[in-house]
Amino acid sequence: MNKKEKIKYIIKSLEKLYPNTPIPLNHKDSYTLLIAVLLSAQCTDKRVNKVTPNLFKLADNPYDMVKLTVDEIRQIIRPCGLSPKKSQAIFTLSEIIIKKHNGKVPKSFKLLEELPGVGHKTASVVMAQAFGVPAFPVDTHIHRLLTRWGITNGKNVKQTEKDAKKLFPKELWNKIHLQIIFYGREYSPSRSPKVNIDFITMNIGTIKAKKELRP
Repeated sequence: MNKKEKIKYIIKSLEKLYPNTPIPLNHKDSYTLLIAVLLSAQCTDKRVNKVTPNLFKLADNPYDMVKLTVDEIRQIIRPCGLSPKKSQAIFTLSEIIIKKHNGKVPKSFKLLEELPGVGHKTASVVMAQAFGVPAFPVDTHIHRLLTRWGITNGKNVKQTEKDAKKLFPKELWNKIHLQIIFYGREYSPSRSPKVNIDFITMNIGTIKAKKELRP
């Protein structure tokens, strides 16, 4: 398959598997999504979803968040890992959102990435899922799979994002990045590869298959 054929096959396969793409992180608005995505760095979504109810019960907006101390935030989010840095980032970005953005999460990549603890991937998730702006957040699942599928050279996540945006239709970015994540978790987890069921990789990637496993 050439790249155009691969892209067509990937889109078709993922749409059959995951016609609906709920956001894995529980949230109710752009602020709680921002905090949840920040907490998900080097942490599973499952664990984040166990922690955020306790945090959001006390503070689900920047005004209530700054009423907590950094240490109080840290104690709540400790299970997510990197709690000293994350708690300070959550407190400080909440202050900035209040002082500079009238308590509202900014709706631009530039302003989001100026917030402490918010990198390009986090900003991309918020822009895509909270504000509906086309973006292609690249996590470890996406980087690994698009490399295995021959869509990118795997040099770095920045290159992977560039290649993905070039090849996948823009109107699908916000959905398909979630579909790839779901597929990676179910069919091709990094720690325990399921090569016998990873049919996309077997059909178009580095693993050759004797026959098609899925249409």
